[in-house]
Amino acid sequence: MTTAFQHRCRRAQEAMAAQNLDGLFATISSDLRYLTGYTGHLTTRLNVFWLPREGTPTLVMPGFETPRLQHFQVFYDVRGWEETEDPVAIVKGLVGPGRKTIAVSDQFPSLFLLPLGAALADARFVSAGPILTPLRMIKDADEIATLREIGRRMDKVFEETVRLKFSGRAEMQVGYDIFDIVRAHGLNPVRAGGVASGPNSASPHHSSTDRVIQRGDAIWLELGQGGTLNGYLADKTRSVHVGEPTAEYRRVYEVVKAAQEAAFRAIRPGVPCQEIDRTGRRAIASAGYGQYFIHRLGHGLGLDVHEPPYIVGGNTLPLQPGMVFSDEPGIYLPGQFGIRIEDIVTVTATGGERFYASTHDLLVVE
Repeated sequence: MTTAFQHRCRRAQEAMAAQNLDGLFATISSDLRYLTGYTGHLTTRLNVFWLPREGTPTLVMPGFETPRLQHFQVFYDVRGWEETEDPVAIVKGLVGPGRKTIAVSDQFPSLFLLPLGAALADARFVSAGPILTPLRMIKDADEIATLREIGRRMDKVFEETVRLKFSGRAEMQVGYDIFDIVRAHGLNPVRAGGVASGPNSASPHHSSTDRVIQRGDAIWLELGQGGTLNGYLADKTRSVHVGEPTAEYRRVYEVVKAAQEAAFRAIRPGVPCQEIDRTGRRAIASAGYGQYFIHRLGHGLGLDVHEPPYIVGGNTLPLQPGMVFSDEPGIYLPGQFGIRIEDIVTVTATGGERFYASTHDLLVVE
């Protein structure tokens, strides 16, 4: 039975044939996980997945790490190398003689690429982006199912998070509580949840600090970044208010909410990525806050938290069914507060589908 990973490798080989490439290099990265399912462990020891244009691929890896493969469906050859061997020479032997054009994963460290380049002096290295990006951008049914399940769990995370005590506690303390909640729902967080309170919320990429949250604070909560299921990531942001919000906060909140909904309703196959950004941006600009929407509307999500497609001005790539990305407009008033509402969505044949069902209404927390 052909696995999803074999199918992906075959599609990559077909793309290489169409572009007259001889093979592809990947190392421990999300690209390797996409092609093989193997996660590995990135160290200074060489791991190289060699995918030739035709035939069986080979994973060259430290010999003592080959037992890690027992949990994976291995459809490729495995060449374990000993500590006294030269793994670069092994890879050179697999590539073979002659002038070759080799696509290299964009996630390939120079620590490994430079020695390979010296050994394969006749080879021409090009980016594997044109091969892998079109494949990874269009999620298959298994990937969509995983992302839907992540969404279901993240909705429960939000339900529990808004019941937490916020006032009188440091951002970092609340962030660790979110970490525990994410983990309790079967996701694998790699860092504490992002909590930006008061004037800190005016920074779109604020990292939680020891600032003590006070009544009257605006807060945005980055609940999901780093929470994974089968390697696929969550990314969910909601904005709440500690105690009764001001009239200005309510007004700005409704603008962001309307912009997020407008962008979502604009999603359909064939629409350029930039048009989704423009739709959300127009809604904010028409309310007088255009200069305070200071980042792109969205980014792709899957095995990486930021990956194509990017929902930004200048990106004319048409949306296709199976694309997955964030819809996250925001308004950030320096020294005052910031508001962001983020869902992960997928493009369907008829429009968009949200993976997160949590309310977009303004919630007041304690």
